[in-house]
Amino acid sequence: MSGSQLGGEGGYVGAMEQREARERFLRARAGVLGTGGSDDGPHLVPIVFVVEGDVIAFAVDHKPKRTKDLRRLRNIARDDRVCVLVDHYEEDWTRLWWVRADGRAGVVEDAGVQEEWIGRLVERYEQYREQRPEGPVVAISVERWRGWSYQALDE
Repeated sequence: MSGSQLGGEGGYVGAMEQREARERFLRARAGVLGTGGSDDGPHLVPIVFVVEGDVIAFAVDHKPKRTKDLRRLRNIARDDRVCVLVDHYEEDWTRLWWVRADGRAGVVEDAGVQEEWIGRLVERYEQYREQRPEGPVVAISVERWRGWSYQALDE
């Protein structure tokens, strides 16, 4: 049975249009960043983010970390190809969906641009109002939005 046949009555299964994928992505509060590891495989970490046009940005924040030499940043410096996955799960599987943004990432070097992104993050996430992110900001230029859902967005 192909993926497009699993939807059943009243639903659809399959790739969603880029517009719908982006719209669903914008509603998400958190995602998972995937970077290419060295010999030890892919590296996945949860992130919170903001989106402006086709650019996703996140910052390294104050939450405890084992080291300041973060693998995600090393991976991006070595290979800038990344993806960010957001998803929605419910026990009612007709409400399932996921969206993946594939793109190229880099640390924002310009202090003014970095501060603009941090301002957007502070506006979106209350936790950052109490303690602003102080680490590097990473911007991802999205090359492709792709996703899957059981139902269309308006259902």
